[in-house]
Amino acid sequence: MNTDKILPVRREHLLLMQVLCWLAPGIVITRKGVMALVCVAATAPERLWWLILIAVMVAITFSLMFNNFIKRYTQRILTFPERKKSLFAFFNLRGYILIFFMMGLGISLKYIPGMPVEFFAGFYPGLGTALSIAGIRYFYSWCKEIRANGKS
Repeated sequence: MNTDKILPVRREHLLLMQVLCWLAPGIVITRKGVMALVCVAATAPERLWWLILIAVMVAITFSLMFNNFIKRYTQRILTFPERKKSLFAFFNLRGYILIFFMMGLGISLKYIPGMPVEFFAGFYPGLGTALSIAGIRYFYSWCKEIRANGKS
């Protein structure tokens, strides 16, 4: 079955889908993490610096993990032989499985009883920042592709 007929879009627009899929959750998660940091700062300000350090380490770790992912999927999208692909072709099956697993894990974290606010204050700002950086990198790739091809 040829899935390229399902909502066909130009290749460079698939990069914009990547921007949305990484930047939007990155902003939401960062916001939740910063709100948790504010709560910790109000109740236990002596822990704030440690949590900020943890957030920076999480951001660096996840950014390094996402680095190969970004390169691989950008290259995959830009080397499609077809001019138009399905809107859903910005991930392959493995990518969709990984994303749904990560989303499920992230959502389930909220519902674990007794999870301390310090966890969210340290982990969420770092993860959200790494996701946002990934979205910005996809946006940069999209801009380069548009400039190279003179399209909009």
